[in-house]
Amino acid sequence: MSPLRVLRSGTRLSHEIEIKRSRFIAAIARTDSPEEARAFINSIKEEHPQARHNCSAWMIAEEGQSPSQHSSDDGEPSGTAGTPMLDVLTRNELWNVTVVVTRYFGGILLGAGGLVRAYSSATSEALALASFARLEALTVVETELDPIDAGRIEAELRRMGAQVLATEWSQNVLIRLAMSPDQLESATALLANLSSGKYSFRELGQRYIEIEE
Repeated sequence: MSPLRVLRSGTRLSHEIEIKRSRFIAAIARTDSPEEARAFINSIKEEHPQARHNCSAWMIAEEGQSPSQHSSDDGEPSGTAGTPMLDVLTRNELWNVTVVVTRYFGGILLGAGGLVRAYSSATSEALALASFARLEALTVVETELDPIDAGRIEAELRRMGAQVLATEWSQNVLIRLAMSPDQLESATALLANLSSGKYSFRELGQRYIEIEE
């Protein structure tokens, strides 16, 4: 599975531009499924019940599912809104994102070219305000350590680049990590060396893990 460029988890923001008295309000959000995308689109429509158009686009890559794309002109002339918005997402190679551009008509017709530029610009300017991350397919492992060893070993694993997903303290300490195959090979040797063979990893499979850009 190739790394995916995405909005940082939890991202939701908006940005407004005005062109010839028409207001274009671009709202973008991190969405990890078509269901989340549709819910976000509906929430924006509820926020702007008086708007003439709420055009939308999304690109979704769900783990274990085929990638999906969507665009809607929502009453604008065909190809002048949703498709240009989707083109912006494609050019940015951005996944798990939904954008809705709400238009309040200002009374001046923009023409097809003007609409394309307006919807593209609103989307691009909103994305310029966002923070990004990447989803990488990493191997998830866990190991159970004595409390006296846990802090030292966790620090060494972090230093070599392992992503620590969870640390659960009880009688023993369960640490769950994610790393690339090369990192796992090195981490396995490191863990054995630090503990004189006392500890080992249990592999839990692969998952997409978010890493900030």
